[in-house]
Amino acid sequence: MKAVTWQGRRDVRVEDVPDPRIEEPTDAVIRITSTGLCGSDLHLYEVLTPFMTPGDILGHEPMGVVEEAGPQVPGLRPGDRVVVPFQISCGHCFMCSAGLQTQCETTQVTSEGMGAALFGYTRLYGAVPGAQAEYLRVPQAHYGPIKVPQGPPDDRFVYLSDVLPTAWQAVAYADVPSGGTVAVLGLGPIGDMACRIARVRGAEQVFGVDLVPERLERARLRGVETYDLREFDDEKELVTAIRDATGGRGPDAVIDAVGTEAHGSAAARLAQQASAMLPRKIGVPLAERFTVDRLAALYTAIDLVRRGGTLSLIGVYGGTADPLPLLTMFDKQIQIRMGQANVRHWTDDILPYLTDEDPLGVDDFATHRLPLSEAPHAYEMFQRKQEGAVKILMRP
Repeated sequence: MKAVTWQGRRDVRVEDVPDPRIEEPTDAVIRITSTGLCGSDLHLYEVLTPFMTPGDILGHEPMGVVEEAGPQVPGLRPGDRVVVPFQISCGHCFMCSAGLQTQCETTQVTSEGMGAALFGYTRLYGAVPGAQAEYLRVPQAHYGPIKVPQGPPDDRFVYLSDVLPTAWQAVAYADVPSGGTVAVLGLGPIGDMACRIARVRGAEQVFGVDLVPERLERARLRGVETYDLREFDDEKELVTAIRDATGGRGPDAVIDAVGTEAHGSAAARLAQQASAMLPRKIGVPLAERFTVDRLAALYTAIDLVRRGGTLSLIGVYGGTADPLPLLTMFDKQIQIRMGQANVRHWTDDILPYLTDEDPLGVDDFATHRLPLSEAPHAYEMFQRKQEGAVKILMRP
């Protein structure tokens, strides 16, 4: 089959790889019909390269049709249409029962000290072959895949794999009071969808911050009060402007949908690039013990949120030695929640919004739909924020 493989920093290729097969009785194999390109994939493209191995199959946002199911997957049969969550979870362990599927005790990558295994996301998360491919082996298929109706186009449901539950969790963790205010830093796919979800869940004011014109316009058209970073001399001016819009107090919650690749901090960017370019024997220990993130977005969130407010961190961070302003955080009495989205915990809440009325705008959420063969172009375009790329779907 054809699959998108990682070959080095900023080097992805579509190659022939062996077809997946049933390996465990709880496996299924699906034929991919749509697969997303996620901002997290860009971390592998450039930042987290010390944890990658040439030939790794990328991708974690799949939707498709069941081709085969193992003997312990009674709920699926060939021909079923399914969306597959980006994390692999069993559904019956303590963590899954507590709604923390991303900490699944059955699939935890204990050898790396990490949580549940993820599709297509470095050896830290199990080096599981990913979903930017023609076919995908799905472990724990008795629980993970979400059956969806035949008929509507893939765009209606494919975002259940990652975008929708991740944005939903971001808003849920933000704990915005009814009629309250929330600022979303970063209007890529997750930040954009978080703004939409915050509005349908009753936030009175939603502020969106970015510096890409197309992203700002998308959010503005859906009633978000947008702020263009390029129009401010520094972070303090931005914080003052949003505080002025909230009576001088600051928003009740701030969602950081940016993560490790925020603009700013030239030193941190240099450190990220250095560890990515070093030989693996040197780069891996350096990344495991001394990496730092570009924390401009997080620092802004800490400064911006009102006293006693909540920070929801949904952008991926990967640093192991990040400096944080703990005095400010303690003094402001800030609550912080974070983590990978627990997909199956939220899907029942989200499905009622995937109706013909399409209140979240999923049908036209993708800006680009490309064949899988154009994956190298898709990665470069998305990484460089070219051609208005906000969300890219690929089809084998």
